[in-house]
Amino acid sequence: MTGHGPLLQALAGIVGPAHVLHEGDLSAWEQDWRKRARGRALAVVRPGSTAEVAAVVQACRAHRTAIVPQGGNTGLVVGGIPDASGTQIVLSLTRMNRIRGLDAANLTLTAEAGCVLQAVQKAAEEAGLLFPLSLAAEGSCTIGGNLATNAGGTQVLRYGNARALCLGLEVVTAQGQVWEGLSGLRKDNTGYDLRDLFIGSEGTLGIITAATLTLFPRPAATLTAWAAVGSMDDAVRLLELARRQMGASLTGFEVMGRFALSLVARHMPQLRVPFLDRTWPADGLGVLLELEAVQSEDEARARLESLLATALEAGFVLDAVVAANLSQAQALWHVRESIPLAQAQEGLNIKHDISVPISRIPAFCAETDALLEHTIEGVRLVNFGHLGDGNLHYNVQAPEGVEADGFLRDQETRINALVYGQVARFGGSISAEHGIGSLKAETLPDYQSPVALGMMRAIKQALDPEGLMNPGRVLPA
Repeated sequence: MTGHGPLLQALAGIVGPAHVLHEGDLSAWEQDWRKRARGRALAVVRPGSTAEVAAVVQACRAHRTAIVPQGGNTGLVVGGIPDASGTQIVLSLTRMNRIRGLDAANLTLTAEAGCVLQAVQKAAEEAGLLFPLSLAAEGSCTIGGNLATNAGGTQVLRYGNARALCLGLEVVTAQGQVWEGLSGLRKDNTGYDLRDLFIGSEGTLGIITAATLTLFPRPAATLTAWAAVGSMDDAVRLLELARRQMGASLTGFEVMGRFALSLVARHMPQLRVPFLDRTWPADGLGVLLELEAVQSEDEARARLESLLATALEAGFVLDAVVAANLSQAQALWHVRESIPLAQAQEGLNIKHDISVPISRIPAFCAETDALLEHTIEGVRLVNFGHLGDGNLHYNVQAPEGVEADGFLRDQETRINALVYGQVARFGGSISAEHGIGSLKAETLPDYQSPVALGMMRAIKQALDPEGLMNPGRVLPA
């Protein structure tokens, strides 16, 4: 550590000694959320302003030291922790957590990168407005991380990914300069769209320090329903019907495989999983629908009940229930959001965050399920996700009685190749909303065109020629 003394002293002079952590337990910053990897940081630096971020970048650049930007450290692709070298700085943005302003007439809110998503949602709600980005980790993930990974969530069907909810950015570049791009404009056609360049770049091009976000009028009410369907084909038929009858008021459409729901029932018996006790077909799923009532809650409820009645009569819904109140709606969503935790309690698993054209999802699932079951006897598939936008978390659990750590170690490469090969065959993407990070960086060239990779490398070289911004993430070293 002695050779890094001058840098650590410089950083302490910028942010204060209390905000340069290089001793003691740093696991909160060095270990990823899924506990797949643990790195070692030279130090964790916690700036309190954009000017401090810029000064930290300049100091690190002068000492040729790589920087790993980090928000709430809730990422799922090992993209926000240091490597094992002990030479990288973790730049934690959690002290930069102010709401800088809210313009109700313009329907915008400007927040610093370290603002927790839930705090942004609350600020909008207190103004009688809605910020619709919604994730299971919303109590701990941050706006900067949401934008750096172009987060998705449960309302992409209606409102789009994080990219669609951002009008402007403030960014510290790899040279330590500040780009002031916090525009609240919805139309600004003055050259290349730099905002979209940084969104989804996972901290490899620059550091997002603040963002101007789009707000929406709050709906009169939100209605939630749960339906049991016999197959993924039936789930897609229900989605098609819901889109025709509900239009833009349909905000969420989630699917959950029966085995995924059985894990919730096993590990969280206090939660009631609707219809799990009835006889389901082998390919049965639960569907969670959410509908916004723009004017009249009663009229919207009648439309939702009519939709489900039509689907029941047609035979592609087996049973259905509409939440009678907010408490019941929250209980239904709690079941859906508990699947990842229940899966983790069952043991380490092989996760896939994929997207496939919605029309091809039933065939993809049928073929890929069969291939996996043929390849590994007794393999268990935890399939759930955002059917409304074509995004599935198509996860693979070890057979009953097989040690999970060993299964992950021995089978992950083979299973990933099988699943990703199928995704490519069906015209999909190997990363729908989690990003690439370091977990998929070596895999990306197998599923991205050489032309696209060449342009990405050219952008990286132009904006970060010294390669100090989150190296080894997105693009392989």
